[in-house]
Formats: sequence, C-alpha cells, structure tokens
Amino acid sequence: MAKTRSVYVCSECGAKSPQWLGRCPACGKFGTLVEEIDEAASAPPKKEKRERSAYARRPVPLSQVREERFERISSGIAELDTVLGGGIVPGSLVLIGGDPGIGKSTLLTEVSAHLSRAHKVLYVSAEESCSQVKMRCARLKLDSDNLLLLNETCMEDIEEAIEEEKFVVIDSIQAVYTSALSSAAGSVAQVRECAGKLQRIAKSRGITFFIVGHVTKEGALAGPKVLEHIMDTVLYFEGEREENFKILRAYKNRFGSVQEVGVFEMTGEGIYGVSDYAGIFLSESRGEAAGSCVTPAETGNRCMMVEIQTLTAKTAFGLPRRMPLGVDYNKLALLIAVLEKRCGLPFYNLDVYLNAMGGIRLNEPAVDLAICAALASGHKNRPIDKYTAAFGEVGLTGEVRGVTFAEKRVNECVKMGFKRVLFPAKNFKSVKKFEDKIELVPVQYVGNMLRKLFPPEERADD
Repeated sequence: MAKTRSVYVCSECGAKSPQWLGRCPACGKFGTLVEEIDEAASAPPKKEKRERSAYARRPVPLSQVREERFERISSGIAELDTVLGGGIVPGSLVLIGGDPGIGKSTLLTEVSAHLSRAHKVLYVSAEESCSQVKMRCARLKLDSDNLLLLNETCMEDIEEAIEEEKFVVIDSIQAVYTSALSSAAGSVAQVRECAGKLQRIAKSRGITFFIVGHVTKEGALAGPKVLEHIMDTVLYFEGEREENFKILRAYKNRFGSVQEVGVFEMTGEGIYGVSDYAGIFLSESRGEAAGSCVTPAETGNRCMMVEIQTLTAKTAFGLPRRMPLGVDYNKLALLIAVLEKRCGLPFYNLDVYLNAMGGIRLNEPAVDLAICAALASGHKNRPIDKYTAAFGEVGLTGEVRGVTFAEKRVNECVKMGFKRVLFPAKNFKSVKKFEDKIELVPVQYVGNMLRKLFPPEERADD
C-alpha cells in the first residue's frame, strides 16, 4: 500500500506546493495554501494509458455550424428573470453565492416550486434533511408532487438519482464530494471535480443546475476560481441579515448583461421581487437636510433613482477621513480634489462620509455630478430641492462630459415626478423633447452647476 503524502493547494488558483508557504508562489495571495492528501502519491501507479474518444471530431467551418435557439423559461420571480437576462436558459449552470442566512435556499425553494408546476425538479439538500426542507416549504405554503427531495452528499449517488428531471438544485456545492478523491468535502480538489461533473451532466443531458455556493469572510466564493469559470451564470445575494431588502447582482452571465440588479424583500411568508424602488433608494426626508442629491443610475436594462447622501465634519486627526459606501474610494477622492481646485471648496480639514441609499453600488461615471452636488450641498449647509436630480461625468478639469442613456435617465426623472434635472450640455439634443415635461438645466462645468443650485443672491449667510 502506498504511503499518503500531504500537499498544500492554493484555494484561489489551485497551485500545489510540497510545503506550507505564507504566500502562494503562483498567484501571490497570502494565507490561501490548504493541506490536502496528494492523490497521485497515495494511489498505486497505473501503467495503462488513457483511451482516446471513439468519435474523432473535425473542425467545422463557421458558415456550416447550425445555430441553436433556446426558449427561456420563467423562474416565477420577475426580478430573478431580469438578472438572468430574461429567464432560465435550458442546460445552463447557475451559481448563487451569499452570506449565511441571507435567503439563498429560500429563493431556490420558491423557484423550484414554481418550475415543478410544468417540469420535474430535484432538490438535493446536502446540508439539511428532507424534513427540514419540508418545514421550509410549509412555511412558504409550497407543495408539489413534481418537486422531489433528496438528502445526499455523494456525487455519484446524486448522478444516479437524476432521471427525468430537467431542473436540479444543489445546496450546496461545498458539502458534496466525489468518491474518486479521498480529500474532504469542500476542499479545492473536491469542489473542482464536482463542478466539472455537474457541467458534463448539464451539457450532455440538457439539465439546468442551480448551485448554492458558500462565501469566505472576505465575501468571495469559497473554493477555487475554476468554480466560477465553469459556471454559465454567477449571482451574488447581498444585504444585511437584519434588513428586509436584499439585492441580487450578476457577476458573470454568458446569456445576458452583468449590470442587472434585482431587488427582493424578505418576509415571513417568503421572498418577493420588488418593482417599486422609490422607498428603497430614496429617503422620505430628502430635501430637508443638506448633503444629499438624487441621480438616475443605469443598471443593466433598467434605470433607478438613487439618493446619494454625504456628511462632512471637522476632522479630529491630522489626516481627514474619506469613507464612501456604494461608491469607489478613489472616485470620491478625485471628485473632492476637483471641488477644491476648480470650485474653491476646501475639504482638507473635513472628514467626508458618503452613502448610496439602499446598499446599492454605483460604478458608472454618470453619478459624478450628483456626488459633487451632494458634497457641495453638505459643505455649504444648503439642501437641494427634493425634486431636483443630476447626472453626468466629471473630468479633472471640472468639465461635465456627456454620458450614455441620457434620454432614458431624463425619462425616468419625469416618471418619478421630478421637476428639474441637471445634465451635461453635450446631451441636450437627445433630451430636448422633454422640455415641456421637466426643467432641463444643461451644464458644461462643475462651477456652472454650483451657480445653478446655489445662486449668488442666496449666499447672504455664506
């Protein structure tokens, strides 16, 4: 019998090392090497060679490749369909990650119950017993004869259990193991091999897999990066467990946009999609206190009105603090520098705090103008009217540059009842048709925006 030998495998890139190292020599990450049993050293040597495929494949010209069209299937939750790009693509692998207790299993249970009305669905619970899943279904008032439950952790047994089902839920991939490897479930080798087997089953038999993935303390999906590479769609469930509203975001989608965001409300009777975002991303008291401005943010195929709130306070230290939530730290530092240099607003002795309402993350450059307006409002201690919105990209020279989807943004402002919108002058032609519905204020420089928001005659106490 061969002796067992340990090997240290990087959980990020899968590189192997004969001894433990604080830093992975391949990817450079710290503290990612995990001890595992070396399968090659433990297994007896095999002399036979791997057999080639019986059917040799030949390259095919692009013009002769037959295009296959798939009809998307609704998941029963409109917000989830939006994030997926319009519905579920048959034969795809969808990975859903998120913090413990955020609602991943609840969401997939509801999706499974809806799909079981027309298809057979297999729910494989590797962490809960069938009775526990039944209790959750009873709480959600769900019942179906086409929804099959299985409490199993062995990958080979799960594959044998799949018969006529077209949808399979694996909860979770870190709890499933294959008997071909001796390492523990959740290890790099086990996650990689189990994900590869699920991919082969999905593509060969046309079965759609929904896979639950655990996350690390840093918020990344646990396991090797190859897990995300194999998947067709990678979704993240975000939000605080104490809050009712959760955000589902696509980080990878081979069949749709990765900019889509779905908003869900968690209740005692289940999880529901939210179509009215006014109460989530806009505060009821906006316009009463200084330091806030509303911007129409573009996320995928939808436009949402999001309120940006800022707070400035005298710093108690030598170096002022910059603490943004929902906006990139470097973007905030850049816009503060523009306001100081181009507009004469000093922030060198002020701590600056910024928050995008509702926990949403704003990564597009079109939110720059609204951030500058909110910072100037907080610095001058003068509130901006609650029915005023702003969007546009700000350059280092203080110029307000044009952005995409200007017409869609102004149209959203009109639908939400706003009376004035500040936007780049270069986008005036595309939004001119809204002149009779909303006051259009084109601006070319940040200084022009400040003069429009805070006219000179109103600076008596400044």
